[in-house]
Amino acid sequence: MTEFFAENINGIRVCYEIKGEGEPVLLVHGFSDRKEHWRAQYGDLSNHFKVIRFDNRGAGKSDRPDGVYTMELLANDINGLLDYLKIKRTHIVGHSLGSMIVQNFAIMYPTRINKIVLINTIAGMTPPGISPDQGIEIYKKNAIAGVKARRKDPLNVFLEGAKQSYSRGFWKQMKDDPKKKFHNIWSVEDLVEEKTLYGPTEEDIIHQAEALASHNTYERLHEIKNEVLIIAADKDRSCPKLMNEKIHELLPNSKFIVIENAAHQSILEYPHIINPYIIDFLKS
Repeated sequence: MTEFFAENINGIRVCYEIKGEGEPVLLVHGFSDRKEHWRAQYGDLSNHFKVIRFDNRGAGKSDRPDGVYTMELLANDINGLLDYLKIKRTHIVGHSLGSMIVQNFAIMYPTRINKIVLINTIAGMTPPGISPDQGIEIYKKNAIAGVKARRKDPLNVFLEGAKQSYSRGFWKQMKDDPKKKFHNIWSVEDLVEEKTLYGPTEEDIIHQAEALASHNTYERLHEIKNEVLIIAADKDRSCPKLMNEKIHELLPNSKFIVIENAAHQSILEYPHIINPYIIDFLKS
């Protein structure tokens, strides 16, 4: 893969890759991930579209400046990247935190988006009118502890954390054979190496948690008039199916699909099911 760097995107360098031809499709990754997290979608989608995947601010090979990170800031980075690439409008696909960024981007820059795909996401940490609890702080502390532990025992720490993000049967296969190439695309060893080389630091986790804490689109989702496909996983503990259903209820023009026996990392578990849904929706 050939990586490129977009210079001076809101004062930072953004690392990105482009593959394929046709209508542009932008992929936005989630918390503590990188553009490579779309490894099971990038190839399939590029057979039909011009696909752009990039590292968010504070992730992968993009710059990781200090300062407070917000959803508005991350959405502005997307707008700057599209300007740099001279793309006026694009389809956009997000996973987890990436889908939260996409929601905010769609509200802030509605004329820059064609269709939207939201995968395993939420509209906010708490519904309107309810004071935020300690969820973000606990999430941040656990993630930081994971970063520190991973330096000593990358494989086992990764597998322990993966229990929460993959369905039980799939996780057992991952544990039994870390070298196995799932869908002939990725192995546990690939994911561990990526985390080791380009994973988040403690400071990156803090910044991404700040952005997560700033996310609340409950009262503004009705402003998104684009066609939206929402893909939920029935065993997702991080972004439960019910929270995805709530987004579906609040959006004026959305479709809702549930992937059975899938957890939060369904894009890696079930690309053979999810990818056709995305392609058919964007091409229809």
